[in-house]
Amino acid sequence: MSFDLTELNEKIKEKSAFLKTLEAEASKVIVGQQGMIRRILIGLLSNGHILLEGVPGLAKTLTIKTLAELIAVSFNRIQFTPDLLPADLLGTLIYNQKNGEFNVKKGPLFSNLILADEINRSPAKVQAALLESMQEKQITIGDTSYKLEEPFLVLATQNPIEQEGTYPLPEAQVDRFMLKVKVDYPSELEEFEIIKRMAHPDPSFKIKPVIKKKDILDARNVVDDIYIDDKIIKYIVSLVLATRNPANAGLADLAPLIEYGASPRASINLALAAKANAFINQRGYVTPDDIRAIGMDVMRHRVLVSYEAEAEEVSSEDIIQRIFEVTEVP
Repeated sequence: MSFDLTELNEKIKEKSAFLKTLEAEASKVIVGQQGMIRRILIGLLSNGHILLEGVPGLAKTLTIKTLAELIAVSFNRIQFTPDLLPADLLGTLIYNQKNGEFNVKKGPLFSNLILADEINRSPAKVQAALLESMQEKQITIGDTSYKLEEPFLVLATQNPIEQEGTYPLPEAQVDRFMLKVKVDYPSELEEFEIIKRMAHPDPSFKIKPVIKKKDILDARNVVDDIYIDDKIIKYIVSLVLATRNPANAGLADLAPLIEYGASPRASINLALAAKANAFINQRGYVTPDDIRAIGMDVMRHRVLVSYEAEAEEVSSEDIIQRIFEVTEVP
């Protein structure tokens, strides 16, 4: 095991070298928001989609666009609006009068990175159009299904405070996102730096790709090899089961507050995201700290609170925090 682990650590060191370059280049455009950047990288490395939630003006769209420009992959930004149609995302069949045949016109989803901006501004039929591409990594137009090229990642944003004219994401749609990341305000020093940069922008500065698609795919192969012990897997299972049967975990007071617990997809995504976090930290094995680092982002949108919890102003985050505090760490 020690020999294998030493060899794996060397491989991780080699294949993760591009991450420092990526973060350094991103910091030339984005002030702060390291947590958001780290979680987008986790999604990229573990093949998981990400939902970013925060008030306007917190650089959500800018961060995604910047990272997309730093990676030599195809990128499309889709602004979700109430009048958007599924065909506007997927594409459609167009009749060709010359040959009497239908030709396929592919939509913007045929890209490596998709920015679904303000995803909750479009109705359910448009949101549902994303489901097949997110889960199956393919798009069906007419009678033909087209495989999407890897990496394929949907990065969606939504505004939590403005509810007028929005369509909340259904639970089945939200569950497709590996992580739901809450984006917060910058610190005082960060805001000072933002103003300085915006007051004197450098017109000659241009973002250039610093890594290739192959770097991401090679890194994913190494992430797959990261060791996760059975004790860590049992820890993940204990955390997720506590959201479904809190009484069995010694948290009977939480039972009336939870409408639905986390699905098995939460367990899978906890393991995958933890391996990606270990890779970023240049470690060949998963520790409980990796689970705790990304646990809230994996579970906050998968634990649905009851009316009683809403009345008592108890959020899913409060419940998950209690579960993490009580569950025994291996």
